Amino acid sequence: MTITLQLSQKWEELANIKDELAARDWFPGTSGNLSIKVADDPLAFLVTASGKDKRKRTSDDFLLVGPDSKPLEPTMLKPSAETVLHQRIYEKTDAGCSLHVHTVDNNLISELYADRGEIVFSQQELIKAFNIWEEDGTLTVPIVENFADLTKLAAAVAERIHPDIHGVLIRNHGITAWGQTGFDAKKKLEAFEFLFSYQVKKELLLR
Repeated sequence: MTITLQLSQKWEELANIKDELAARDWFPGTSGNLSIKVADDPLAFLVTASGKDKRKRTSDDFLLVGPDSKPLEPTMLKPSAETVLHQRIYEKTDAGCSLHVHTVDNNLISELYADRGEIVFSQQELIKAFNIWEEDGTLTVPIVENFADLTKLAAAVAERIHPDIHGVLIRNHGITAWGQTGFDAKKKLEAFEFLFSYQVKKELLLR
């Protein structure tokens, strides 16, 4: 497969994911960022361009960046300010796609459980999306502080990553989830958002 064909296919795959997530209103105010890996060695990945309305599809939605999160080709576009988060995820995992969205539910959960540094889900059907099938299985989602220094933020996220972690919440900022493919990453993101929404409603009902 030529690099040009592979790049085109990855572009279309990421654009389709962006369209689906935009239809859910998960990109308020141009927030959020997405990426998909194109090559491993050296690392190259498509990432959302900064400041774009993600409800629309254009030829300027993504750009190709390398292992330093900088564009690999001359362009007037700027990669998302949080591109380095995606870079660190690809360095630390076997992920092929990384998705970051801001929703009311994931912000509320990150604030409610921030002091614990994580939220743990159990006895929830949707944790099967993470290949957890045991009756007493648990899913842990770490929560890190929302550092303004993005290099520091990326390091904080990377520090919480290990094989059983599939996403990290940033306090009052959003969730970054990843998977081996675009489909896998989207599946996990959808499951996270269901669990966050369920937990927010449960907290309200129990108060």
